[in-house]
Amino acid sequence: NVNRLASEGIRFINAHATAATSTPSRYSMLTGEYAWRKPGTDVAAGNAGMIIRPEQYTMADMFKSSGYATGAFGKWHLGLGDKTAQQDWNAPLSASLGDLGFDYSYIMAATADRVPCVFIENGQVANYDPSAPIEVSYIKNFPGEPTGKDNPELLYNLKPSHGHDMSIVNGISRIGYMKGGGKALWKDENIADSITAHAVDFIKQHKDEPFFMYFATNDVHVPRFPHNRFRGKNKMGLRGDAIAQFDWSVGQLLEALDKMGLTQNTLIILSSDNGPVVDDGYDDKAEELLNGHEPAGNLRGGKYSAFEGGTRVPVIVHWPKAINKPEVSDVLISQIDWLASLASLVDARIPKGSAPDSYNRLANLLGQDKTDRPWVIEQASNHTLSVRTKDWKFIEGSDGPKMIPWGPKIETGYLGIPQLYDMKQAGEKVNLATEHPEKVFELQQILRKVRDKSIQMK
Repeated sequence: NVNRLASEGIRFINAHATAATSTPSRYSMLTGEYAWRKPGTDVAAGNAGMIIRPEQYTMADMFKSSGYATGAFGKWHLGLGDKTAQQDWNAPLSASLGDLGFDYSYIMAATADRVPCVFIENGQVANYDPSAPIEVSYIKNFPGEPTGKDNPELLYNLKPSHGHDMSIVNGISRIGYMKGGGKALWKDENIADSITAHAVDFIKQHKDEPFFMYFATNDVHVPRFPHNRFRGKNKMGLRGDAIAQFDWSVGQLLEALDKMGLTQNTLIILSSDNGPVVDDGYDDKAEELLNGHEPAGNLRGGKYSAFEGGTRVPVIVHWPKAINKPEVSDVLISQIDWLASLASLVDARIPKGSAPDSYNRLANLLGQDKTDRPWVIEQASNHTLSVRTKDWKFIEGSDGPKMIPWGPKIETGYLGIPQLYDMKQAGEKVNLATEHPEKVFELQQILRKVRDKSIQMK
């Protein structure tokens, strides 16, 4: 199904997320503002307060103001409620996606590896079980509640490889502590079915009006525990099966659009929030079963990293009405521009001061303009920033370990001195900073001016 989108649309091979981890990347895409401009946008705990504030302008606000029905489904990971650790999960949350422009939402409270392990529907726990009130803590466990660390015998579905050894839900230990939940607790093997079914229902309900849907799957994110019907479909174990499940979800949405005659005039953008990671906390044999496959291809680094593998992501744009010539494009694009680009598509006016880093590059997305974005700014997990142009990449000097310290076998890209790489050569192998001081200075100046907002992109 993903292959269908690629074969009928434009596949971008030089597309970039703004950050190498989930929370800041999603924040930037939905607000058009670089996450590093705002404190508190690092990888969010499951009980983080809502990181995008109600007064901020979002992509959903933009579509809603243009007459679109708006919905969000799946992995959220941008916080809920007004303040961190102050949520009452047994009542409607004080701040949720309805405050950010979404008419309807059916989301995971954070991620599958973080508590609380419940779905949130329109700002309150779905299938709430009053006999099992929910409590959540990221500081200490609740008396009598088992953990993966102390009770490994209860981990009948997946065991952790590093971290992820706190509260146990569905035979899998998580990050953070929770008690209660009862009938509201999800079963990991049913997550894809659940969010996909709700998304298909949303399409059916709004088939006669314009709609915007943010559909964020969990499949390849840990813990990878796909439904039994996808097990053993390939030789890469649970990670491969989870990718097959993701492809099925894409197919379900396409089938719904096809049946209702909506495919021709529906713009679909398929992408990821960051680069790949194999062992991200659970013993799912993903490393052992790669069989020579390299998830990041010939790119250096991966999720979390300042290197290209951290932020270069797949992007497919599919819109039969506007794209009638499938192609593979190496034009340089960034997710930061999607808000302004889509606003241009629907003739929406962005309020002054909103989406300050987003530019209209709609012609790029539709294959009508092959002009590269002049530069792309990227953020590693320790806030190291990089400037990427079509031909060069500058990584600012930063202190930190050479490898990700908590488990994944990924180079960080951190170095105490500036790095400069010729991107015409794959792999970011040779630091050319001393050979090209003028290029280092040029890219440093771009970064400085973007930081203080004194530069405008042409």
